[in-house]
Amino acid sequence: MSLLSLADGRELDLYDAGGTGEVVLYHHGTPGSVLPYQAMVDAAAGAGLRLVTWSRPGYGASSRRPGRSVADVADDARQVLDHLGVRECVTAGWSGGGPHALATAALLGDRVTGVLTMASVAPYGGEGLDFLAGMGEGNVVEFGAALDGEDALRPLLEQEAVGLRDTDGPGIVAALGSVLPDIDRALLSDDLGDWLAANCREALRPGIDGWLDDDLAFTQPWGFELSALRVPVYVWQGEVDLMVPFDHGRWLAEALPAATGHLELGEGHLSVVFGALRRMFGELAGRN
Repeated sequence: MSLLSLADGRELDLYDAGGTGEVVLYHHGTPGSVLPYQAMVDAAAGAGLRLVTWSRPGYGASSRRPGRSVADVADDARQVLDHLGVRECVTAGWSGGGPHALATAALLGDRVTGVLTMASVAPYGGEGLDFLAGMGEGNVVEFGAALDGEDALRPLLEQEAVGLRDTDGPGIVAALGSVLPDIDRALLSDDLGDWLAANCREALRPGIDGWLDDDLAFTQPWGFELSALRVPVYVWQGEVDLMVPFDHGRWLAEALPAATGHLELGEGHLSVVFGALRRMFGELAGRN
């Protein structure tokens, strides 16, 4: 990891897997951080992709950008590409990273040639979408507070962060209990649980500002139109996901002009991703 100085004086904590493959800018979940999951790095490399990621503003060592919108990620992504000396890339995002991957593609024009969304949040207020329907209790409470604004959300996240800041693999299962279907709970019994716990610890090390800014951004206008995306978008979503319900993926697959939907029956928020990494990155690398 290294710190990248941005034009406005902020810093981003950046990770570059290296190599000569096509760059895939990966946007982490919410809460989340720069810490990479090795199986994801390996799956990307196996598809000929060079994984690059960073902690979003307010997470880990990345400077906060108060009041940021989802669209604001595009300028950070542009500066990352310029720093790497790379003209074109593809982009991917898991969960809360999904909207940021879509923003990167929509706003960087011909610099992004393909998008992968993995259990991505859909826009709040999207026509025909009941945003909270099907979420586990914890996420219903969290997004309900986000809709009430920062004064309601901040104390809630501070309380939730207590169980995540110093947790381990088994602890992450306990902390996320209300939003874990059985298929996801089983996955967290191995190294994925340890990584997710470490990822949360790093994300929340400076406090909950990154998490708070993500949640507020998701429940406000994203700052771009999905209709602006003309590149291939691969939408993966699990049927029994309690963090980001199935209808979010179905809605995105229908709303995006060039989407290929993978609406997977019986899969959760974790299993739909970490059981199909090679398929996902292979499809992204082999796009038409």
